[in-house]
Amino acid sequence: MPQHTPTPAQWAALEHAARDAARRAYVPYSRFAVGAAILDAQGQIYPGCNVENASYGLANCAERTAIYSARVLHDLQEIVAVCVYTPTATPTSPCGACRQVLNEFGPGMLVRCICDGSERIDTTLDVLLPHAFGPKNLSDAASPT
Repeated sequence: MPQHTPTPAQWAALEHAARDAARRAYVPYSRFAVGAAILDAQGQIYPGCNVENASYGLANCAERTAIYSARVLHDLQEIVAVCVYTPTATPTSPCGACRQVLNEFGPGMLVRCICDGSERIDTTLDVLLPHAFGPKNLSDAASPT
């Protein structure tokens, strides 16, 4: 469990930011606009959207866009929560690549997935990515036994 639990107002702001970010998605190929918003340990919210590319493998997901932007522009250190919005009837959870990148900044973060329907997913990253590979694995491997 993260050290900081978002307030209801922070959750509402995360949801709004994720929905708003999806409107800026560049999705000429899939037409599947995704928005994400992350909350850092200082209470700042950073949005991101998916950006596709004609070379499909070079597309970037909303969650990773939010993380990379926040890291470069604001020295992101720790993520407390992420909200992912998809324009679907049921919520969609982050892909495997995004789960791995999210893990780097908050292995126990709260994850909320919302959609156009009434359902939502509320979970934690360690449930979505059990036994994750992360920085500790590298430091443990570098330490002599």
